[in-house]
Amino acid sequence: MLPERVVIVGIPGLEWSDLDRVRTPNLWRLVGEGGSASMSTRAVPPPERGITCPVAGWLTVSAGQRAGAPGTGCEFPRTPEAAPGGGASVPGWAELSAFNATTSYRPVLGQLGGLAAGAGLKVAAVGPGAALAAADKSGKIGKYAASVEELGDLSPYGLIVVEADALARAWTGGALAPDGAPVTMTVQARREAAAGADRVVGAVLDRLPPARGAGTTVLVGGLADTSAAPHLHVAIARGPSPDGGTYARGYLTATSTRQDGLVTNTDLTATAIGLLGLEAPNGIVGRAWQNNGPSGEPVAATAGKLADDDLASQVLREVRGPFFAVFVAVQILFYLLAAVAIRRGWGGSRALTAVRVVAVVSGAIAVSTFLAQLVPWWSLPAPMVWVIATILGFACAVAGAALAGPWRAHPLGPLTVVAAVTSVALLADVMTGSALQVNAVTGYEPVTGGRFYGFSNIAFAVYSAGTILALAGIAQWLISRGRRALALAVCAAYGGLAVFADGWPAWGADFGGVPAFLVGVAVFLILLSGGRVSPVRLVLVGLAGGLLIGAIAVVDWLRPADQRTHLGAFVQQVLDGEAWTVVGRKFGAMIGVTVGNWSLSLLTLVALAFLFLVLDRPSQWGASALGRAYALAPALRAGLIGALACALIGFLMNDSGIAIPAMALTVAVPLTLAACVRALQLSPPTTPERPSVPAASTAPPSP
Repeated sequence: MLPERVVIVGIPGLEWSDLDRVRTPNLWRLVGEGGSASMSTRAVPPPERGITCPVAGWLTVSAGQRAGAPGTGCEFPRTPEAAPGGGASVPGWAELSAFNATTSYRPVLGQLGGLAAGAGLKVAAVGPGAALAAADKSGKIGKYAASVEELGDLSPYGLIVVEADALARAWTGGALAPDGAPVTMTVQARREAAAGADRVVGAVLDRLPPARGAGTTVLVGGLADTSAAPHLHVAIARGPSPDGGTYARGYLTATSTRQDGLVTNTDLTATAIGLLGLEAPNGIVGRAWQNNGPSGEPVAATAGKLADDDLASQVLREVRGPFFAVFVAVQILFYLLAAVAIRRGWGGSRALTAVRVVAVVSGAIAVSTFLAQLVPWWSLPAPMVWVIATILGFACAVAGAALAGPWRAHPLGPLTVVAAVTSVALLADVMTGSALQVNAVTGYEPVTGGRFYGFSNIAFAVYSAGTILALAGIAQWLISRGRRALALAVCAAYGGLAVFADGWPAWGADFGGVPAFLVGVAVFLILLSGGRVSPVRLVLVGLAGGLLIGAIAVVDWLRPADQRTHLGAFVQQVLDGEAWTVVGRKFGAMIGVTVGNWSLSLLTLVALAFLFLVLDRPSQWGASALGRAYALAPALRAGLIGALACALIGFLMNDSGIAIPAMALTVAVPLTLAACVRALQLSPPTTPERPSVPAASTAPPSP
């Protein structure tokens, strides 16, 4: 049964760390009586600022799509202009609508209020920010009040939007940084502001009419940021849910995130529309909040767990940049030292052994950045040290297994083990909810809300490279035993599964990766079978990849709208004529990453130069190291070329740009290096012997 009315209480800036049993008793009570989650507040930020301002947060609720406001700072919502009959209109509504029409998301302001009013429901707004969310498409609100007390009896209204702006006012009314942005509030000021917001929540709860039927659903959301850095915010739902049940005590989720205890601000709009019994138009991108199962844990444990999720996101933002700087620098330094050992022969056989060990560890780093999420490194002191130590620990464990078994003697033995662990670990992760990618240094970041499930672009790069190289190692083992047909069958079967898992909506949900991955696997199989890769074959395989992901997207689109992933949503955008807007935004992001991320561009160039100018050329040890590895393990050539082809096409088809080949090479080049070093150790030197000194004459000297 749907509720009699829906009350949305927006508290811009509210974080889970603000909640306290004593200071915020009303919010604490709601957590104990309903579902809770962290909210990713995705909107259009001001220029050069990665945060969601209060106005943008309210407008996003209004539109059900990322929205923003003109200007370079975070201004406070303007007071609505009174209209006859207790209504009001939002000043500057036309300018706000015109500005949002120019953004890449093209939100339609007034969706929520317009749908409710169009269905004959009375709509009320309390506070200037609430007026932005409750207005119809013309910027008008049926009933406006400055406070809950002024609004009076709540029973006539079907939709009530309430603003609790204490945190936002404390932030925007405080000191300013040199660039004009508000500085972070003091702890005391934040506590007092959170208590003030809680009093507004209490006033709403005290005035809710007695239930004559299903009662009232209360939705609470921390819609925006009130700090210099973006955060995850509070989301609470109490009362009847859109599916006819009741929000139970525990964690919320949504099909937009597929993560326990994580929803978005656009989901709030979809939830309210569903609760009102209305159908969401295509422009609403969110999905309704759902129960994720009842929980008997104390309120303090729920609030603490969700606050820890925000802590993980904040620590990730601090360590990601330095981590990649260290990662790139160490990789390049290693390539330089390895080049000296191979090209010049400095250090002899001991240096080669050391290079092989470090190469295997280096090849395991990529998957270890995801495995590190099994340890809560972000909650430990000096998290930068701990994340590096945790990643190195997992990499050494994987490398230890690769170098410890009987396979260690074969050139492709360690490569196969590390690549197989990489492929299987990430495949298992997407099949079970993608938990290892959330807040990983190479994964996705819930705060920015670019992606919440499936394969991120970097994870795809690591997964595809690992899969193709692992298949090369397995194929070599089978071929060496005279089982070429079986090798081709096994590689085709697992390669097909890997590609399917990458694109299937319930698992990888990766649009751009499928064509690239299919081309990479196909190139590998063609070369493995002894065939030739021609341009015609590449085009045909690429078309097959496009048809495959297109078919998967259409299957996803055929599902109910509230169950679609972004694959099905893209089909709808094609039908609505909005596809080029999405493609343009993705292409702009790809160019921006490639041009702006010089460190990954440098790493890509150095890795390729090392592969072709060091490993693939004659050295102090004789013939090229890569040539010797190909001679001992021919399947390596097919695997390496397939992985490089996948990385190249992935670079062209995904919005992460240069990050895809950079991370694919982080797996492929070190593991190839390990195979090359072992090939050098197993093969006799081919450098010419130094000419012997002519023997002295034994004839007696002439007189």
